Parts: sequence; C-alpha cells; structure tokens
Amino acid sequence: MRLSELAGKEIVNIYDGARLGIVGESDVAIDIETGQVQSIILPRRSNPISFWFDRQSLVIPWEAVRKIGSEVIIVDLDQANLNLRRYSL
Repeated sequence: MRLSELAGKEIVNIYDGARLGIVGESDVAIDIETGQVQSIILPRRSNPISFWFDRQSLVIPWEAVRKIGSEVIIVDLDQANLNLRRYSL
C-alpha cells in the first residue's frame, strides 16, 4: 500500500470506539533503511491555545494497526497505556 492511499482515512480505536484523527492531519514515522512505517503521529489539539504552545501528539505504533479499510484504519490502543509525546515546532 502506498502512503498516499492512507491519506484521508479516519483512525478509530477498537478498544473504546474513539475517533482518534485522520491520517491526512498526521505524520508518519518511517524507517529510513527499510521504508516500513513505524508509527502514526496524531496531533492532539483540544483548544486553539494548545495548538500554538503545548503541543502533544499521540504516537500509534504500527503494530497497533489491526485493519485498514477503504475509509477507516482500526487500531487497538489501551487508553491507560497511550504514548503521548511533546513535539516542538
């Protein structure tokens, strides 16, 4: 599958049914040597102020991806073990 084919797909967590974001609004970490996707990085924006200052992102490991459909990517993430990281612009 090409990276362009992932664009526009919504990411849904099978663990709790939460909509996590859309691939077009996210980043993808790729292993430079193998070209394989390592993780999907979704920005977590709760309000306009946090968009500019305290930017946290949700990192979804590629191993958590369970199914890629025509419109949705299903992931299995336990909310207690979410991997949040801070990224600066």
